[in-house]
Amino acid sequence: MTPDSVMIMGREAIEVTVMMAAPLLGVALVVGLLVSIFQAATQINEQTLSFIPKLLGILATLVLAGPWMLTTMTDYLRQVLVNIPNLVT
Repeated sequence: MTPDSVMIMGREAIEVTVMMAAPLLGVALVVGLLVSIFQAATQINEQTLSFIPKLLGILATLVLAGPWMLTTMTDYLRQVLVNIPNLVT
């Protein structure tokens, strides 16, 4: 296992991690921003108000993007497991 192969595997792992987290974090960011604008406009200063909309947004994102996320993760895991014999030598 060469340092180059370790770096390639690490880079691919980070890429998959970012691809999995980006939709969920993006939805949480947008929903949080919209709730913050609503709170500023109505002067409601309740800290827990943004929790339920964020939770519902992330749940909806998981329902919509879940199959893609699962396919991406299984493809990456399959690639890593298939390449183990090549990496050991």
